[in-house]
Amino acid sequence: MKTMERPGLQAEMEQQPETIKDSYKGSGKLEGKTALITGGDSGIGRAVAVHFAREGANVAIAYLNEEQDAQKTKELVEKEGGKCVTFSGNLTDKEVCQHLIDQTMSEFGQLDILINNAATQYPNKDITNIDYDELKETFDLNIVSMIYLTKLALEHMKEGSRIINTTSVTGYKGHEMMVDYSSTKGAITSFTRALSAQLAEKKILVNGVAPGPIMTPLIPATMGAIEDFGKQVPLGRPGQPSELAPAYVYLASEDSTYVTGQIIHVNGGTVVGG
Repeated sequence: MKTMERPGLQAEMEQQPETIKDSYKGSGKLEGKTALITGGDSGIGRAVAVHFAREGANVAIAYLNEEQDAQKTKELVEKEGGKCVTFSGNLTDKEVCQHLIDQTMSEFGQLDILINNAATQYPNKDITNIDYDELKETFDLNIVSMIYLTKLALEHMKEGSRIINTTSVTGYKGHEMMVDYSSTKGAITSFTRALSAQLAEKKILVNGVAPGPIMTPLIPATMGAIEDFGKQVPLGRPGQPSELAPAYVYLASEDSTYVTGQIIHVNGGTVVGG
């Protein structure tokens, strides 16, 4: 697989990730709901958007600059019968975050589900070579913007609303090539637990999903040669976005009304604490 420029285009991947299985049958679990998905143009975010649409939701997706991927996601959502609006911008800019929330409310008049999924990574095998600007970008996007966007979204959320954060197996077991990225993912897990406690009285549920090695555009864009990607897990292969997105459906639906402050691990068999 060739190396791509970050953040990576799914349209340019030699082997296309699977977004949704033909066997996945929607049953109206999210009928009448509106979801905002960051990083929703491709990979995990696209799969979540399409699964949500098959379950009856409308979606707004935020992305950096991957217009081709975003339009494809919009097409796939609309094919499922959902409405999709797209927003381009850098979430590390607080004005972009405010615009995203304002425009979502303007388009749909409600915000029931927030999926905090956007992230970046700069693999580096030696901490002494970590670039300060890349370090700051990783934290600003992966956790700082997540907290700020959630703050803005909560002004419009009500009892029964859901916040679902994408963390990672690396937040539990670390990764020798991604010290800073792993640190942000650990912070996301702590954020999820702390916020769930704060919002329990308001009956707003906050949970997370911790993927293992999932084939997304960010992998060829940041990892270089990836022939062995995912082979270290017990199932011996990377996962597909289609295998991850149903966990988000569960956490967003009425099936999970007694679940908050929890992380679902979809990682090919890696056993971790928590």
